[in-house]
Amino acid sequence: MNTVLKIFLSMSFSGGLLILALLLAKRFLKDNISRQWQYYIWLVVVLRLVLPFGPEVSLLGKAYQAAGQAIAQTAPLPPQQPSRATPITGIEADNENEDLPTEDLTTAFPFQDMKASLANHIWLVWLVAAFGLLIRKITIYQGFIRYIKAGLTAVSDIELLDRLSIVAGQSGIKKPIELCVNPLVSSPLLIGFFHPCIVLPSTDIPEKNLQYIFLHELTHYKRRDMFYKWLVQLTACLHWFNPLVHLMNREITKACEFSCDEAVLAKMGSGNAQDYGKTLLDAMAAVGRYKEKLETVSLSGNKKLLKERIRAIMNFKKKSTAAHFLTGVLTLCVIFIAVSVGIYPVAATTGRTTGKLQVAEGKNTKQGKTGTSSKDYASQAKRYYKAGSMPLFEIAFSRLNEKSQKNWLKKLYADGDFAFFSAAVRGLDKNSPLFAKFTKKAYADEEIAFFSIFTDCMEDAELELWLDRAMEDGNWAFQSMLFDKLGRDGELDKLEKKQEKESAEAQTAQYRAIGVSMDGKDYYYKNQLVNIFLDIRPNKSFYTLNINPKGTVNIKIVRNKNNKITGAAYMTEAEVAELLGDMDDPDDKADMEIIPVNFKKIASGKTIFLGEYTLSRGDKIWYDISAKTGRGMKVFFTKGKQKDTVYWSVHNLRQPGEPLKCTADFTVGPPAKPGTYKLYLKATNGALGNVTGNISLALTDAS
Repeated sequence: MNTVLKIFLSMSFSGGLLILALLLAKRFLKDNISRQWQYYIWLVVVLRLVLPFGPEVSLLGKAYQAAGQAIAQTAPLPPQQPSRATPITGIEADNENEDLPTEDLTTAFPFQDMKASLANHIWLVWLVAAFGLLIRKITIYQGFIRYIKAGLTAVSDIELLDRLSIVAGQSGIKKPIELCVNPLVSSPLLIGFFHPCIVLPSTDIPEKNLQYIFLHELTHYKRRDMFYKWLVQLTACLHWFNPLVHLMNREITKACEFSCDEAVLAKMGSGNAQDYGKTLLDAMAAVGRYKEKLETVSLSGNKKLLKERIRAIMNFKKKSTAAHFLTGVLTLCVIFIAVSVGIYPVAATTGRTTGKLQVAEGKNTKQGKTGTSSKDYASQAKRYYKAGSMPLFEIAFSRLNEKSQKNWLKKLYADGDFAFFSAAVRGLDKNSPLFAKFTKKAYADEEIAFFSIFTDCMEDAELELWLDRAMEDGNWAFQSMLFDKLGRDGELDKLEKKQEKESAEAQTAQYRAIGVSMDGKDYYYKNQLVNIFLDIRPNKSFYTLNINPKGTVNIKIVRNKNNKITGAAYMTEAEVAELLGDMDDPDDKADMEIIPVNFKKIASGKTIFLGEYTLSRGDKIWYDISAKTGRGMKVFFTKGKQKDTVYWSVHNLRQPGEPLKCTADFTVGPPAKPGTYKLYLKATNGALGNVTGNISLALTDAS
């Protein structure tokens, strides 16, 4: 079943419990608590029904966990039918191979895909019904408003308008309120969300009654009761399948009028209760010509409700201090229940939890709590894997013996199946040696995506240890990910700037030691301005080429196989010709940097930093990079960190029968502003192999 629908079902269940609790409390407390509290406390229930949030540990979360374990332990497996073995490749052959998937489930479960498809799309039925009900309510309301406005006449009696203005001022309402007459309405009512209008059935109303009517309708407006009612209508549409929500809807409609009556009498004084009750009776005498919709706020109601309101009005009295204290306690209790019940645990399906859905502690690896053997658990794991059911696969995996778990982890790792690998890791015992073993393997292989799965299950102390190791190894990609996991992005920024500054200073010092100095982007060798400056790394992963036509000498930096600078040498004419080829355009020679790309492997999700460059308006950028293996590659510039806004980005996916390439050219210009940018290359969809090519920058004179 779709996760969204599960969440709404759990919200509906939680809200239903709250509705029952409030109805029970109302029955026992009756008139001992404020009517306004009885009206507004329903907001807690409404919020529980519409907000899909809850604490990590809740009653529903524990119930879901217990139900999942009970189902996995007691539910019979689908019958196995004989079929020809179709072994899954990529798993070591050993004595436990009988625990690995060896059957084709397509023939064993002919209806499983159909059932899964229906379960995964049942949410559409819920959504269509909810949307249809909401459209119906809106249509009915619009029809009613058109009916009202068709016979609407603005009141021009200055005396009536002055009375309305005085009552509005006394109520603290500064916004102008319209006053109209429509003889087709059964009683005074208020319409308009943002442009309020009080509609009277007639202007022939006694002055005292008119004051109560104005005060009643303005109280509705001041409290924004129409917005409250429409929020309730939306909630009822979303939870159309829950009869308790519709019962709550009716209770809120009643409580709205009771609380408004109480607010009016609190302002006017209990001595006016009899006159106010008579106003209600006079309004009720006209009921029958048109039945107002529940989305409006009117003075009258049905006869049964009116009888209750009259009795409440006659018995009105201010609540005591004890009643206020009781109200506060009840409010805290309702909020506590709403939070404690919680909702369906979303993390159980997304896999972003630190906990694990496991069987009871101390289980025997060969014999489960229900007497199921290791072979049976292996069979379950095979079936759930084939069927694509990660939660059940996780449970079955947690009951396998260590050797079978190891084989599964190897297979999923080799296949690059991040989703099921994540489920398997969650199914591992926290003290399992496999956890540490595969964490080290992912780090050594620079598989940052797999490594990230393990970090989701680590405490901060363990993350700190891995960060120390990444810092010691100079592994920038893992440092970035671990800083992010620890919520210390600010430290990463400072460290990155420090490393870049130290690297630049070290480079400058090395150049200076062999007689090369820099002045901005100009290079000097033995006090002579350099025309062509070339610095190639031994592995050809990166080099710097700077061309200044004003220079008089051409030099190259000499490095040993350990990348250490050993000196500088003048370039021969043959070397210059080979480097520049047939470049005749003087603009191309003005100031060019070529960044060659040559990587044997780039791990999935890893981002390679290719340097920092100062770009000006009119500069040219060329990408020409290809990868022999891999599914996706991206090359881009940013102003800061790799997750910031990107510029001049190319992101390509491998197409069937075609090589994976990023080729494009750009000219620096608006909206990008001149400045310093960082260049990155990223393996976006799986690991990349044999990545080669170059990135060329033709830089104009910034001055």
